[in-house]
Order: sequence, then C-alpha cells, then structure tokens
Amino acid sequence: MGSKNLPDQSKAPKPKKEQPSKQMKSTCAPKPKRAQATNPATDDPQSMFKVGFLSDVYQERSIESGAINKVVTRFPPEPNGFLHIGHSKAIAINFGFAQQHGGECYLRFDDTNPKGEEEQYFIAIEEMVRWLGFEPKRVTYSSDNFERLYALAEALVEKGKAYVCHCTKTEIIAQRGGGEGEGKPRYACPHRDRPTSESLAEFRAMRDGQYEAGEAALRMKQNLDDGNPQMWDLFAYRIPDKDHRRHHRTGDKWRIYPTYDFTHCLCDSFEGITHSLCTTEFELSRVSYEWLCHQLEVYKPMQREYGRLNVSGTVLSKRKIIELVNNGHAHGWDDPRLYTLIALRRRGIPPGAILSFVNELGVTKAPSNIELKRFETSIRRYLELTVPRLMLVLEPLAVIIDDLDDDHLELLDVPFSKDPTYGSHKVPFTKKVYIERSDFREVDSDDYFRLAPGKSVGLLKAPFPITATSFDKDPKTGEVTVVHAKYEKPLDGSAPKKPKSFIHWVASSPVHNSPIKATVRAFNPLFKSNNPAAHPDGFLADINPESEQIFPDAMIESGFKEIKDRAPWPAEAGEKINNAETRNCQAEGAAPAATEPKPETVRFQGMRVAYFCVDRETTTDNLILNKIVTLKEDIGKD
Repeated sequence: MGSKNLPDQSKAPKPKKEQPSKQMKSTCAPKPKRAQATNPATDDPQSMFKVGFLSDVYQERSIESGAINKVVTRFPPEPNGFLHIGHSKAIAINFGFAQQHGGECYLRFDDTNPKGEEEQYFIAIEEMVRWLGFEPKRVTYSSDNFERLYALAEALVEKGKAYVCHCTKTEIIAQRGGGEGEGKPRYACPHRDRPTSESLAEFRAMRDGQYEAGEAALRMKQNLDDGNPQMWDLFAYRIPDKDHRRHHRTGDKWRIYPTYDFTHCLCDSFEGITHSLCTTEFELSRVSYEWLCHQLEVYKPMQREYGRLNVSGTVLSKRKIIELVNNGHAHGWDDPRLYTLIALRRRGIPPGAILSFVNELGVTKAPSNIELKRFETSIRRYLELTVPRLMLVLEPLAVIIDDLDDDHLELLDVPFSKDPTYGSHKVPFTKKVYIERSDFREVDSDDYFRLAPGKSVGLLKAPFPITATSFDKDPKTGEVTVVHAKYEKPLDGSAPKKPKSFIHWVASSPVHNSPIKATVRAFNPLFKSNNPAAHPDGFLADINPESEQIFPDAMIESGFKEIKDRAPWPAEAGEKINNAETRNCQAEGAAPAATEPKPETVRFQGMRVAYFCVDRETTTDNLILNKIVTLKEDIGKD
C-alpha cells in the first residue's frame, strides 16, 4: 500500500501551545496531547450491560434462572421520520442487550398510523440500524399482524373488555376529569355498558366504513378508579381521516387502525419478546401493557423502562426540522449541523463513536441530558485514537524559501499516526510551500510565536526551520500574497536552533500531485443557545448566522490519496465492510465486493486544524471536506 511501518526519523521538537487560528471560528487549535483516557475503540463496549440497571433487568428474567431459553428484544420505530441521536441509545440498548446474552433482536416497524409514513423512512431507519453495526434477526411490521390484531379486538369485545364509543374529544377529556374545571371526578362513557353484541356490531360497522373519523372508536374497558391515566379506557382502534387512510403496505384494505396501546404489547407477544425495553415515558403504560396481555390470555413479555437521551442546543422534532429546511436554515435532513443520524453520518461521526458515547453515559432510569460539547468531546476522544493524520491548510499563503534551488526536493517520511501500525508516507518538501494565512503576521510582537519578519518557525516534520525575510502584498487589496524565507540549515552541519513553535504546511510539487485542492465546510452549532425552544420569538430566532463557514481554496498534502484508498477509518461497527474484503478478493483474482469506500468513511485529522471527512457531494473535479469536530482546545500563547 506504499506505506512503511517505520518510526519517524525526523520528528520535530514538540511545539509550544498556541491559541487556535482565528480565521476559523473554534476550528483551528494547537496540536493536542495524546488522550490519557483508555482507547474508546478497545474499551469494553458491553460494559453497560454487565453492571447496573440493564444487568438488573436481565436478572429479573434470565436464562440461568430457567425463566427463558433465549433473550429476544426489539427496536420498534415509527416510520414517520428520520432517526436522531436520541434513537441511537434505544438501538444500542435493544440490539446490544440481545447481543450480550447471545439472543436476537427484531427491527419492527410500528406502522399502525398511515399519516406521515413514507418509504424513505423505512429505508433510512433500517440503513441506520445496520450502519451502527447491528443485524436484525428479522425486519417485521406491525401491519403484518393487522388480521390477527383485529381478531383479538373482537375477542376483547366478546369478553366484555372493550366497547365502541361515540363521544367527542371534548367529552372524553371531561370523562377523564379534564377540560374546563379540571380536577372533577372521572366518570364513565355513556356507551361503556352497552351490550357486547351491540359493541361488536358497531365495531364491524367501523371496519366496514360506515363511520367517519371521530364518529366512533373502540375503547378498552379498564379501570376508571385507577390513579394511572393509562387505565382510563384507552383507545384500541380509531378511524383516520380519509386523506390519511391509505396504508403504505396494505393499501386501502383497512378503514380502521389499531393504536399503539393496543398493538405494541401484542406484537411483542407474537414475536416472543422476552425483554421489552423502552424509555420511561412508557413507564405508566406498563400497567395497561400487562392488563391487555392478561385479558387476552396471551404470552406476556416483561417491559422495563430506562431514561431517554436528550441533547441540548439543537432540535430533534420532525416538525421543527421541516421548518429549518423549508426556511433555508438547513440544506436537508442530512445537513451536518443537524442531529439526525443521517446528518451525523454525513458529518463524518463514526458509528463506533456514537456507540462509545452511549456506553460512556451508561443506562439508568434517569434521563441523560447532554450538552453538545460533551457529545463532541466524546467524538473527539474517539477520533484521536482511530483516524490518521495529514496536513491541511484552510487559507493558504505561499512561502518561497529563496535560498533553496528551484528544483529542490526532499521526500520526508511522515507517520500517519503516533500509532506505528498506521504506517507512514512520503511528503515532498520543496522551495515553495503553503502555510495557514493566520500563521503569519506582518508585524511581530513578543507574545507571538509563529511566522513574522525576522522570526523563525519550524515546519512540522521538516528537518530545519525557516525564517521570514520579507513579504509581497497586493497593491489593490493590501493583502499579503507571498512570504519570502530562508532555510535555517547550518552550513557546518551542526544542530539547528530549536524554534519556539511549529506550523503545518503543504508543498508545491506537481509531480507528486501536491497540493490537492479542496473545499472545506466548517460547521459550528446551528443555534446560539443551549435551549433554542426557549427563545421568546421562537426557535428560528436563535439561529447562529455563522453556523457554516466555507473555505474554497483549502489544500491537502499528497498522503490523502493513500488515506482514501485505505478507508474506512476506522473499520468498525457498520462500516467494517469490506474494503479489507475487497482487497482480499483482488489479491485472489476474484471480483471485489466493493471498490469505493463511502465518502464519510474517509476521515483524518488535519494537524492543528480539526477532524475532517469527505462529503457525498464530492466529484472528480471538486473534493469537498466536512469538519467533523474541532481539536481539543488548549489555552496558550498566540
């Protein structure tokens, strides 16, 4: 692969700490120290199942106790939107719990509400589950059970435990002690005690289309005296509006549809789910879940609830994201500034980093309320130890080293990482190099340690420093166009004077395809505050006008090609595919399974700048990079 597993023979002295370059808001930072924490890529990814809440849940119904033969779980999303970061916890828990105990997990689409269900959501949800590295035992649909659910609904009516109600929404609220004069005693629907045969006939009339939306509904006859609202005669079947009656999978066959409260526990039962794991918002529903299974005399899974994952500083609701897109504040559901899973994937967040983050938080019944900076800290720590390093310049400024020959060329052996297993590559060093514009000042000062007239600076991995001697400016704009410098190589062969700081650079060497030009998209938080919804003028008034910065003239060193060819970085979770398999196939002369890595899997650290990945809009002629996350920022000298 053209790389050598050699130690870095030209390792430059460690640079002094500096503040981030100012041309990229919160983007350019000094080279961080190696993380002291254990490697998240090799930490025990199953630790959250071995101790604490989920371990206790397993012990309640374990294989060892003889209560079950095999652990079976499910992840049951509604296919009416794209998954977001909060769903990653539910996926990790349900699939991981089964995996930990040698069981299996279903991906079940809870498709009982035709309104808003679309093919794109079914596809994207399954894709995200697999991207996170999980393989469902089967992909199932609640709608596959519509006939069976209807038969059980009739059975519930015949048992005297369900009835058809014709009350209005306002009347039902009042029956439950709400509405005007809230706090009044609860009372029964007037249809609650109608004869069973009458309710059965009315239910069949609902099925046959003799009622419109709001005119009739099937309600379960539970316990109005129970203090739990989930026992106040919940709806079992309802009639949707005509405009939302056609089902994505069953077409026009059904005019009535079962509710979540009726469907969920029964589909769990049908699939033999042993541990029905859900968030605490469904804790009160556990009573009605068990009640319905008992009334219908079907197998009863064990429901347990954990705290959900909430992330501040962004919005996750479908309605609000649609507003962002429609008002031009986001470019689509996969805009890298959003926190949908497809957006995080496009931004370059590795799936393994998300799983590591969830594992790091742990699982209890308390919700996890996380600020974006904590999420980014976790991602940064993961990337620090799992992706290679390159030199990238965002806003290039040419430096001509005047005392080098025009054809001067040194090929420097530069490691891809502090980890020697990543290998190394050759980087050309020539008379003309490009540095970051923010790494040069026209006027020097005592507290400035980068390049300025008369001041020396080290070039990362280059054997000798350079000293700026002069600079040229554009007479119209006053902008510096070229810096002239000399190469501080001692003529007598002695050791050079150690510079006070080091900067990154990219050489001009067409024969080595250097530099590689790119457009960089640097993303900052989409909102200015941690709680956009609290803005008095609405969440759209909290938009950060500087959430996206474009650097159209960025340059990358020639090692990028090898990084791209060796992607994915890292080859973990759902991105394990198959570039290794491809190379093995090629070696054996067989047809490869895949030839190109997914763009977002081409990840690297731009030294002193940020972490980056390739964007899906990249073309042969236009390389586009997305900033994943900044480097760890240190407080230091400028």
